[in-house]
Amino acid sequence: MRPDLRRARALPLVLLALLGLLLWRTQPAAVPAFASLVAQPGSEAVLLDRQGRELARRRTDPDTRRLDWLPLNAISPDLVRRLVAAEDKRFWQHGGIDWRAVAAAARDGRGASTISMQIAALIDPNLGRAGQRGVLDKLAQMRAARALETRWSKAQILEAWLNLLPLRGDVVGVDAAARLLAGRPAALLEPAENAVLVALARRPSAPAEAVLRRACRAAPDLDCTTIALASARLLGPRQRVESDDLAPHLADRLLPPGTRGIVRSSIDADVQRLVGAALDRQLAALGQRNVRDAAAVVVDNETGRILAWVGSAGAASRAAAVDGVTAPRQAGSTLKPQLYALALERRLLTAASLLDDSPVDLETATGLYIPQNYDRGFRGAVSVRTALGNSLNVPAVRALLLTGVEPFRQRLQDVGYRGIDRPGDYYGFSLALGSAEVTLLEQAAAFRALALGGRGGPLSLDPVARPETAQVIDPQAAAIVRELLADTAARSASFGEESGLSLPFPAAVKTGTSKAMRDNWCIGFSRRFTVAVWVGNFEGDAMIGVSGTSGAAPAWAAIMLALHDGAPPAGWALPAGVERRRVSFQPAVEPPREELFLPGTWQPVFALATPAEQAPRLVSPSDGSLIAIDPDIPPARQLLVIRSIGQRPGLFVAVDGRRLPGLPARWAPVPGLHEISLTDGQTTYDRVRVTVR
Repeated sequence: MRPDLRRARALPLVLLALLGLLLWRTQPAAVPAFASLVAQPGSEAVLLDRQGRELARRRTDPDTRRLDWLPLNAISPDLVRRLVAAEDKRFWQHGGIDWRAVAAAARDGRGASTISMQIAALIDPNLGRAGQRGVLDKLAQMRAARALETRWSKAQILEAWLNLLPLRGDVVGVDAAARLLAGRPAALLEPAENAVLVALARRPSAPAEAVLRRACRAAPDLDCTTIALASARLLGPRQRVESDDLAPHLADRLLPPGTRGIVRSSIDADVQRLVGAALDRQLAALGQRNVRDAAAVVVDNETGRILAWVGSAGAASRAAAVDGVTAPRQAGSTLKPQLYALALERRLLTAASLLDDSPVDLETATGLYIPQNYDRGFRGAVSVRTALGNSLNVPAVRALLLTGVEPFRQRLQDVGYRGIDRPGDYYGFSLALGSAEVTLLEQAAAFRALALGGRGGPLSLDPVARPETAQVIDPQAAAIVRELLADTAARSASFGEESGLSLPFPAAVKTGTSKAMRDNWCIGFSRRFTVAVWVGNFEGDAMIGVSGTSGAAPAWAAIMLALHDGAPPAGWALPAGVERRRVSFQPAVEPPREELFLPGTWQPVFALATPAEQAPRLVSPSDGSLIAIDPDIPPARQLLVIRSIGQRPGLFVAVDGRRLPGLPARWAPVPGLHEISLTDGQTTYDRVRVTVR
């Protein structure tokens, strides 16, 4: 066969192969479902409350600023009309490719991309960037546009283009452009603003002068001076996307960098607002007392869901970024309810048991621990009801001596204080008075356990999940402590009848103030809600004259009243086995009354032991005391008084075996290590060792 004939026969095969290669090279990617595109989140994460209302939003993509997908009917019709006229005036007539525009482009050397072709490239980055596409890329873009036209409606193509169109810098989509550049929704844009956006659609990075010239040419029906004003506004400083930012600290927690789309929470926007307002009012009232910060949590008792999370409030805050809900602070007296619940549960005390509110010195590894009451006074014998109601410190320490520090620490962990995780010896006797640091969230969880009759469990921010609870406190002991915390009369001696802690419905509450008035707490609950409030200063400087009833309590009461407005809650029913019995006291340190008891713990009379009934023991000095002699004071004026309680015939005090006259005895200390004993000559009832320097 002749060579020219062979070439003639091979040419169609070559052309066919080239055509196949061209078709393969320009094969468009599969067209995605329109619904999947709509479902893609924007570049911002949005925190919603349990009813779908916006609480806060955070930008989580550093490169692109695109808001949530906007339907076509939510965009200004004037903007849509002007954009289509400028970018693709035969959009509604062609099938993805405007051949008349292609012919004109070939003649004039300019682009001819239709809206369909543009959106195809925006969806598929493999089609290249505008101005950088070769012939094959352009053919692939045209084929992709044709494929889109067969799968999507014209309205869907237009809607997608308006949502994915780059308009200025990192701004993508007309919604982001409208809110960030114009400061209003896309449906409310003015014609002059629309003209500026039309100019930006063609060249998003153009200088302001070029944008204005193109905008005036694209909108001959508008006055160019009006467009100039709109252009200066849109190309000036960015506007803030409208958001109440009701829960900024929670948003920082739930919307970390990289989060996209919508995150729903258990928060109730209405409750969040009322809590924030209550804290703002209270901080304004405390402005002259060096109080700048406050935080609060509201919990639905039944579900464990958190309804409000206000991490900081107050315009005067110097550290507003601190989340007061999770920041550890000293607990103060707020741990006492758990201590008495443990003592009741173990039948070491009853609500009517008498505790000695008098000075006590306790030996510790670092020296003597001498607890004091808030008012520096002592009341003598008081019942557990009175001791807890009036938040007395010395009786609480005596209760801790009965339970032991480590069992109490373990109980605190069980009810929700996860941060109290060191051995009991680390905290010592001061744990009864709240020397440990806790968070507001832990406080809410622990008090909710009392509200639920001793059932504790984690709190939840999930709008649907309902964490399980477990019995962490004996239900009968929890019920008794709950009633003690709700007893207005029991706390009247310290807080008064009109303390602000009394509500017109059943509610239990406990206040607490940390050392040097750095933290003030008020945590309480009704049958429906637990509310925990903290006020203080995040930097740790002391407040001025702020007590439990003047600091956090007014805000707590305001929140509780608002939560139950129009629907006062019922009280609590006592669990089976709890007895309500009549008791009296001998001597009559408190009036006779009805009191609650665990089964088998009631007795009709609670009496103080007489001196003859008390086991003899030394009261002071304490074992391990270090006594210093002042050389400038005459020895006769430096006598140590040795005190004891309890009576026995022939009882006396001896120092190093040498008898001293009288009870109490007086001893002139001399340097050295000495043993002091309380004895009747036959039996030694108590002994302590002291060092004199």
